[in-house]
Amino acid sequence: MSKVFTALGDEHRQRILLLFDRGERLNVGQIAEVSTLARSTVSHHLKILRESSVLLSEKQGKEVYFWINRDFLDEVLGAVHDYIRAET
Repeated sequence: MSKVFTALGDEHRQRILLLFDRGERLNVGQIAEVSTLARSTVSHHLKILRESSVLLSEKQGKEVYFWINRDFLDEVLGAVHDYIRAET
């Protein structure tokens, strides 16, 4: 859980996540096109998001496509929500 919050604690990574429409898969180039960040910086942020399981990825030809791991995030954030609700 701490890796998720560390990954989500960065403003650039939050902006990257907001680029994804529901069920959409994007590659580094597509994200870099609409970002103010360099392609190498986008790659770095995507690596952190993937390593924290916030994003999933799949290589297709020469490109790697990323998408939001909605089930995992739902589980993690749901656990946090349940903990907060139990305290009140």
